[in-house]
Amino acid sequence: MMINNNRKLMRRSLTVLIIIAFASIIILLDTKTIGDNYVRRILNLGAIYAIVSVSMNLVNGFTGLFSLGQAGFMAIGAFTVAVFTVPVELREAIFYIVPQNPLVANIELPFFVALILGGLLAALVSILIGMPVLRLKSDYLAIATLGFSEIIRIIFTNMKTITNGALGINRIPGIPTMWITFGVAIVSIIFIVLLINSSYGRAFKAIREDDIAAEAMGINLFKHKVISFAIGAFFAGIGGGLLASLLGTVDPKQFYFTMTYNFLLIIVLGGMGSVSGTIIGSFVVTAGLEYLRIFDEPLTVLGVNIPIFRAGFRMVIFSFLLMILVLFFRQGIMGQKELSWDMIEGWFKRRKGLPKKGKVDKGGTI
Repeated sequence: MMINNNRKLMRRSLTVLIIIAFASIIILLDTKTIGDNYVRRILNLGAIYAIVSVSMNLVNGFTGLFSLGQAGFMAIGAFTVAVFTVPVELREAIFYIVPQNPLVANIELPFFVALILGGLLAALVSILIGMPVLRLKSDYLAIATLGFSEIIRIIFTNMKTITNGALGINRIPGIPTMWITFGVAIVSIIFIVLLINSSYGRAFKAIREDDIAAEAMGINLFKHKVISFAIGAFFAGIGGGLLASLLGTVDPKQFYFTMTYNFLLIIVLGGMGSVSGTIIGSFVVTAGLEYLRIFDEPLTVLGVNIPIFRAGFRMVIFSFLLMILVLFFRQGIMGQKELSWDMIEGWFKRRKGLPKKGKVDKGGTI
């Protein structure tokens, strides 16, 4: 009993130390004591991708719905923040071809109000889309949600009096501190984790494992699918709004369907059905894609140009590394498991050659 209490106390102490270290690093980065704008941009982007990827994993990994509509929902959140946070006095210079619609031309909202509004609008659209689409299954659902994502992008391209069409909207107020990005990410992920561990989360997992058996047990399939789809869309809209503020500009071309594939890559790499794996995958993919840009630059060795080093070569390298990773981790980095102290202790024991807790060795039970 005393050993267990000591172990719990040590784990709590380590958890507190990790939280303090994380907060200290963010403070040092935020005050520009360490790092530069490039590092801060990558970390902010990783946090935004974590929000969107975890929300997509809620739908795809925990509920078992093959949805590919995240880019469209992100576009809704991004344009909502862009339309309502740009200062009114700057809008005439932005909408110089077609004047902005008078209904929204003089409305300016605080950032967090516009961010929540973008998430709610994305959730509302997802419900309207989900009513007919969520009756489909497997590849048919993926194709339908992907099609609706493209429809949303095309609508924004043609709504010139609202979104400025293909020109997009710039001069969006930036994010003043990293605490906004990481704070929203932490709150969003905690909410999704609590949802997954609730009765609704257990219903989602039951639908994922066997929807017929889940329905036989009294679970309303359509209701729970719509709830999961709407919550996933809400947080995708939140991520889109943060992305618009981070970049300072937004246009429909940023939300092609290929953007959704990046998030699908993250959740497959991290593990379908693992929140911690998805978070790790978000930062690995975001940082990897950025730091491999060195392969896009021409390379000269002893006065000889290496012809393979050119624009786009980094994606070849990145794809090759992912292929190797998938071969060794077929279920992703975490599979359906979550990062825990027991997992970390087990990993260290295996590294040291010690048997796991509960395993019988020649000397007895450890």
